Amino acid sequence: MKPSSPTSAVAVAEPAVGHATADRPRALALRPARHPRTRLAAYLRLAKLGMVDYYLSLLVVASLPASSGGPAADASSATTLGAFLAGELCLVSAAVALDDVTGYRDGSDAANYGTDAAVRRLARKPLLAGTLTEADALRFARAALAAGVLCWAAALALAPHRPMWAVLGVAAAAFLVPQYSWGLRLGHHGFQELFLAAVGWAFVLPLYGLATGEATALAGVEAFLFGLGPLLFGVYSNTNDIAGDRAVGRPTAACLLSPRGNAVFIGALSALETAVIAGAAVLGLAPWWFPLVLLPVTAARTAQFTVGVLRGDVLRGRLIGIRTHRMLVAVLVTANLLCAGTA
Repeated sequence: MKPSSPTSAVAVAEPAVGHATADRPRALALRPARHPRTRLAAYLRLAKLGMVDYYLSLLVVASLPASSGGPAADASSATTLGAFLAGELCLVSAAVALDDVTGYRDGSDAANYGTDAAVRRLARKPLLAGTLTEADALRFARAALAAGVLCWAAALALAPHRPMWAVLGVAAAAFLVPQYSWGLRLGHHGFQELFLAAVGWAFVLPLYGLATGEATALAGVEAFLFGLGPLLFGVYSNTNDIAGDRAVGRPTAACLLSPRGNAVFIGALSALETAVIAGAAVLGLAPWWFPLVLLPVTAARTAQFTVGVLRGDVLRGRLIGIRTHRMLVAVLVTANLLCAGTA
């Protein structure tokens, strides 16, 4: 996860601007805030709650049971969805808080934000702004992690169905989500891109299994597309952050590939999304009109690649990617409701 990002999609929505260094400029740190409202606001910024992209998984899952012709969600399904969403919020908050601690310790956040703090709103980084201490952030992360595990345990207890694959998926996600830049430090060992997509997949398909007891072809397709969303704006953040990532030893694809190779990689991911959308209809995994409904997403993805890669405006491409992911969610929900109407 990027030193300046919230975490996971979430995680990559606030990209760093390269030139990280191991020396942390102490001049950036102010005295920690003591006013309760100021500290509460700082904790909210630490949790990156403004980046909702992963949390939109709930909308996709909530609309999917109707698309398969199954019964409408009952009370147990609704409470399961609610408990799962609460767990998502807590676990992602823990992950991004730990990511901020890592960025603060290795100096990358200070380097990325210190040169243009006024422009990039230093308050996004409470440790650098001095509104929270490192100890504050660690306490918050541990509490959020514990709360997230409890919420997901409640979701499993309340779930109307517990297929083993879904239970294992939830357990694996609970373990791995906080490990991006802490513990296993997956983002520092070449798994950054896979991590961004896998979190999205884990927030859709296992929850769908708990709610319905099955894994339909359409649910699999939509989970895959949902996971690609954060990845397809994360790679633009990574392109912008090459110097900083190299300085702290984070081997993203953008760092490892040549500029041309990275452009091909991003283009291949964009083409994969389009191929999955078209292939789902051709193979009968989705209705024949599925690609037509998703045409706005395909068009937006083409514009993103044109602006971000071909024209070299990487940060604008990232912004288009964030908006495209949110458009994707709206379109998938619409498609599921259309399926329900024609069932």
